[in-house]
Amino acid sequence: MDLEQGARIIVERWLQARTDDVLHFITDETKLREAEAFSRAAEAFGAVPKVSVLPSESIQSGDSIEEMRQIMSYANAIVGATNYSFITTNAVSYALKHGARFLSLPLSTNDGSSLLEQDFLNMDPRQAAALGRPMLRALRRADSIRVTTALGTDVRFRIRGRKPGLFNGVAARPGVCASASFEVYIPPEETETEGRVVLDGSMGYIGLVEEPLELRFEKGRLVEIADTADGRRLRAYIESFGDPEMFCAAEFGIGLNQISRCRGASYIEDESAYGTFHIGFGRNLALGGGHDAAGHFDIVVHEPDIEAGGERIMTRGQAKKPFFSLF
Repeated sequence: MDLEQGARIIVERWLQARTDDVLHFITDETKLREAEAFSRAAEAFGAVPKVSVLPSESIQSGDSIEEMRQIMSYANAIVGATNYSFITTNAVSYALKHGARFLSLPLSTNDGSSLLEQDFLNMDPRQAAALGRPMLRALRRADSIRVTTALGTDVRFRIRGRKPGLFNGVAARPGVCASASFEVYIPPEETETEGRVVLDGSMGYIGLVEEPLELRFEKGRLVEIADTADGRRLRAYIESFGDPEMFCAAEFGIGLNQISRCRGASYIEDESAYGTFHIGFGRNLALGGGHDAAGHFDIVVHEPDIEAGGERIMTRGQAKKPFFSLF
């Protein structure tokens, strides 16, 4: 896929741009090529592009985003297209409440390619929604989630009073928050995650693990990381935020993109991959949680068995057959 085609997918299929819509593309100095392609695509559909370029080092903390909250709320649609996601900031919540729609499109990659050139953008949003809706129904009925894997993962999340959601890229209505990560998600109770995870996929922005990495959770927090090369990289990354709240398990997600692969090239593709689940750490405010922190990142695990309130919704990374129906 070329850059122009990727930009058209975002504008036409995900934002469903209308004539004279103001589309605010917020990026950083490393992604000017993508900003130009987005502007051309928006203008081709009769929309009005607005581009803001922020310093890349200020994005993850959310400080520079908070300063823009008033300006953001004037747009019909906002695209968060910096290297790092800021979907979980208060500024996004403010803009949504004032009628804007928001698409999280973190453009970070580990191989120098552009996210807008990746084939996984071709996933049909309707098909992802069809995969995810039965999972949503099961999560709404449940008060807990248990995940196990053949490698030894056995972890529980409590979700009483928490609402699940579904991302499939589409941000077409006022007040809707969407993500390029196609997934079912829910913010678990922040003090209740317990158990063991054997991480065999991705460490988000850091990339793939070289060998399975054992993690242990108590009272909602990551309390133990195996002392391996990957474990030391993961610990150093979390500690680089300078905020102990980054050790909080703040999101549970299930990938819905059947084109995505957990390759370590882009964390968005990794956590979207069908057949995986992910745990998000840190801030979860815009996801419906109540936890604030200096940032947000995710780890991805392959082939889970997932039970929601005792109901099996996924076996070895595959949903049971009725979930595949589009009709």
